[in-house]
Amino acid sequence: MVNNGSITSIELIDSEPIIFNEEVIDEFIGKEIQQGFPGAALIITRYGKILKQTVYGYKLKYDENATLIKQAQLLTLDTMFDLASLTKMYATNYALMHLAAQGALNVDDPIKKYIPQYCGCNPDNECRETRLIKDLLTHTAGYTSSVKFYDPTKVSSDFFSQDKYKTEEIIETKLEFQRPRGGDQLPVYSDIDYMLLGLVVEHISGMSIDQYVKINIYQQLGLTHTLFNPLNNRNYQKSDFAATELNGNTRNHTINFPNVRTYILQGEVHDEKSFYSMNGLSGHAGLFSNLNDMSILTQIMLNNGTYGNIKFWNQNVQDLFLTPYAYDPTYGLGWRLNHNKSLSWFGLYASDEAYGHTGWTGTCTVIDPKYSMAITLLTNKRHTPYFNGAFDGEKYETGTYDQIFISYRTNSSQYTSQYQYGFDLFTVEFYRNGTTMTYATSDVYEEKAILWGAQKFIDSGYMHTILLEDLRPSTTYFYQVGNNDHG
Repeated sequence: MVNNGSITSIELIDSEPIIFNEEVIDEFIGKEIQQGFPGAALIITRYGKILKQTVYGYKLKYDENATLIKQAQLLTLDTMFDLASLTKMYATNYALMHLAAQGALNVDDPIKKYIPQYCGCNPDNECRETRLIKDLLTHTAGYTSSVKFYDPTKVSSDFFSQDKYKTEEIIETKLEFQRPRGGDQLPVYSDIDYMLLGLVVEHISGMSIDQYVKINIYQQLGLTHTLFNPLNNRNYQKSDFAATELNGNTRNHTINFPNVRTYILQGEVHDEKSFYSMNGLSGHAGLFSNLNDMSILTQIMLNNGTYGNIKFWNQNVQDLFLTPYAYDPTYGLGWRLNHNKSLSWFGLYASDEAYGHTGWTGTCTVIDPKYSMAITLLTNKRHTPYFNGAFDGEKYETGTYDQIFISYRTNSSQYTSQYQYGFDLFTVEFYRNGTTMTYATSDVYEEKAILWGAQKFIDSGYMHTILLEDLRPSTTYFYQVGNNDHG
């Protein structure tokens, strides 16, 4: 469906030329690959045209002993990645939007309408019957962020499950709420919400979620590299995938539970709840895809629910799912929004109309309708040694996304890129708890402080950001971190 660098798109006038520095991106990611980041795949599209499609580094770099292998496997443009929580958007949300457009789903309906056995109350009189579909979509239903169904040492025997049907029964009839629903509740991001939403799709359609999206979305688009449980498909083998954790789900042999995997994960979903408790078929994680397919899936949103002659949903449905939640406008219905520009991974230049999502394995998409632009970054940052409670890949900025997403801007962007011009001499002082930290221009070059895109001055000790152009000489600024004021 991609021909000569073109993707089917709606006609728009290019009123916002993009200033796009491809060399900066290549140099930045390339340097981090040399320093130890495993691999990344990037595709940027605008008005249905591919501006950039590049892979960097390796899909398999380490063995199970965290030793560099002699013949590391390089990433290719076709390499498929474990999308992790991008599954929530490009499988579950797409299925829900498709069902809503058909009139088969109303987000204001109680969940019980679609899952009749979803009923009963906990001791605090928090009842399933009161929960609405939109409560799950805004992460305000009251569920905890995660439950380790697969580990009998973490849950009671009634909640232990390594079988999809038993897990479904637990979620639908037994799992209690941790707090009240909806109203003025702030969202608590929860995999449980999307595990349940995946079951909603299955109850409405009478199909497993993987079959629903395959038949109604992916096959309609001609996508061949977007699927669940891909190793069950004879067309694929492990070498087609970017690897994730080196020792299964053991975190360098520090975690153990029945049937835990200890080998390098490649082509199997990393997420424990999805793999062990949902047989790899869950609404929150389990989907795999590659750059080409992701460029088409993101284009559907830029086309307001259509692709070519295929209409998956209408603009009213899409607008509904992108409506900011009143008490936290970074949440739509599932989608994360750049509405108040508080999520750093959207980067510096994305408009307040941008939306997207991230995935734990190192995946991210940003869709910006103001500029008719979509960016997909797929990495395997978890395919690195694990020690002191962290994956080595987490220390690199490629895996935090925003460094990549500030390498383009439009003529109307608020800020002017300065890295190509250098800086006037400056000094910035941070005051905290009676201690003064002073940084000068030279400190940036010596990397005593971190400079991102030459736009944001970041004190790595306090993780606080100040825009250079907002600073004025010999002026004291006050800012807030949590409940603490600093000057």
